[in-house]
Amino acid sequence: MINVGTKLRVIDNSGSKTVLCFKIILGFKKRYAYIGNLIKVSIKKLRTKRRSLSKTKKGEIHIGLVIRTKKSNSYFNGDNLVFFDNSVVLLNKKNKLIGTKIFGLVSRSLRYSKFLKIASMSSGFCY
Repeated sequence: MINVGTKLRVIDNSGSKTVLCFKIILGFKKRYAYIGNLIKVSIKKLRTKRRSLSKTKKGEIHIGLVIRTKKSNSYFNGDNLVFFDNSVVLLNKKNKLIGTKIFGLVSRSLRYSKFLKIASMSSGFCY
């Protein structure tokens, strides 16, 4: 569950390290965002080694796709999916990826959404 004001990790190579959620895009008065939802984020911290080559700058506003949440997701077959952190991937205004690589595993539920390219760029899937 991602709420307004939640700090999230960025797991692509766009140059950002942490972002802050300030708006949940889908729905009217929607309170929480889950895996696969879009949010608006503000960049708070950049990666130290790649600061000069970063594709983003501190304070910019981007769209983020929620990839991982600490809150468990239950499925109909009884499985629960829990990650250690809240993570996003940064998108531009046309919903295209800013980075070219995604670090770590993503949920298999992204494979059946309109963001299939993000699922295929990751290193693996988990239920």
